[in-house]
Amino acid sequence: MIEFGRDTLRFLRDNTRWIGAGFLLMMFSSFGQTFFIGMSGKALRETFHLSAGGFGGLYMLATLASAVSLPWLGRTLDVMPGWKVVRFTLPALALACVLMVLAPNLVLLTGALYLLRLFGQGMMTETAYTELGRWFIANRGRAMALIVPGQQAGIALLPVFVVLVDRAGGSWRAAWIASAGLIVLVGLPSILTLMRIARVPHSQEVKASALRTARSWTRAEVLRDPVFYLLQFGALAPPFIATVIFFNQDYLIALRGYDPLIFAAAFPVMSVTTVVFGLVGGHLIDRFGAVRLLPYFLVPLAVTSAALGLIAPVWGVYLSMFLFGISNGITSTMLGALWPEIYGLANLGGIRAMIVSAMVLSTAIGPGLSGLLIDHGVGLPRQLLWLSCWCVLACFVLAYAAWRVRQREAGPAALRAA
Repeated sequence: MIEFGRDTLRFLRDNTRWIGAGFLLMMFSSFGQTFFIGMSGKALRETFHLSAGGFGGLYMLATLASAVSLPWLGRTLDVMPGWKVVRFTLPALALACVLMVLAPNLVLLTGALYLLRLFGQGMMTETAYTELGRWFIANRGRAMALIVPGQQAGIALLPVFVVLVDRAGGSWRAAWIASAGLIVLVGLPSILTLMRIARVPHSQEVKASALRTARSWTRAEVLRDPVFYLLQFGALAPPFIATVIFFNQDYLIALRGYDPLIFAAAFPVMSVTTVVFGLVGGHLIDRFGAVRLLPYFLVPLAVTSAALGLIAPVWGVYLSMFLFGISNGITSTMLGALWPEIYGLANLGGIRAMIVSAMVLSTAIGPGLSGLLIDHGVGLPRQLLWLSCWCVLACFVLAYAAWRVRQREAGPAALRAA
């Protein structure tokens, strides 16, 4: 374990530029994530005279529109260097923050939410995973694990930033203006500087991991591949389930009589566990390959959903958040390393854009579907048990998908080995 830690530190030291770029991309994606936008939810509802359902509908519409746009925009990562993509992505994200303040009507508010979701949640994470997937081969899992804490840093730091700026500025608008300034003055120059020099994998890495990166598929080939849809059946579970849980946390708190402060105190447990198990997952992926681990990565999420659905005492929240952290860490690393291992590197930006688009779509559907079920008498605890069953079924589907991938790669791999 000590040697593993030392090896990770050496790897980080040798690749600080590229890991730092990925870390910052993940952190600055926070401005388009649900948790950050939701902090201004009450103020936006009051300003635009929206009900909770009305604001949720606008948010779902904006998220769906971003999911439709992402496959087209993400293709830019295959035709230009990542730093050039960042050069327009970050200014667009800053513009969205300003538009949140200036929007005079619901149409422009929806447009602002669309831009936040597309360039924040969508393109920032898409750029991070795509570029890291190309820069690293033999240590792809470890590299992915080291950028995951960027998103956790955003979750830990930005809510405090928003509260302090709001109090100093006297309005919710101040935080959005400050966010735009932070993106343009800190994020843009820092990330551009780090990404200007692309990492070229060493020849030893390429040779050692020849079996870890597939031949390059086109997007059309991927869409015709039945295995792709089997993989999506499992890959869509984590974003869907996480959104359902966090969107309905107020409902769960009221249902079980939890103290909101005690519930909120469980989030750091999730964040720390996510970072630790991201590193563990990265080590396992580099050792065994993402495809071999594919059938097992949803097991922690299955246990998480079941625990949160069945355990009513407050200690169950902390257990669930601990398990959720295990799931988040392993999932984030797995889904970063999996796609180049199966579909290659040449068209990775466009392929990942399709995958991220589907994930964004799932985060739009989850809150609406869960709310509809609650309105019809299906409580969240029962829904969580159903979601746990989805994960268990997906493990078997993914096991079959992994077998199919290994079978079709056996021929080319044998030729390469010879």
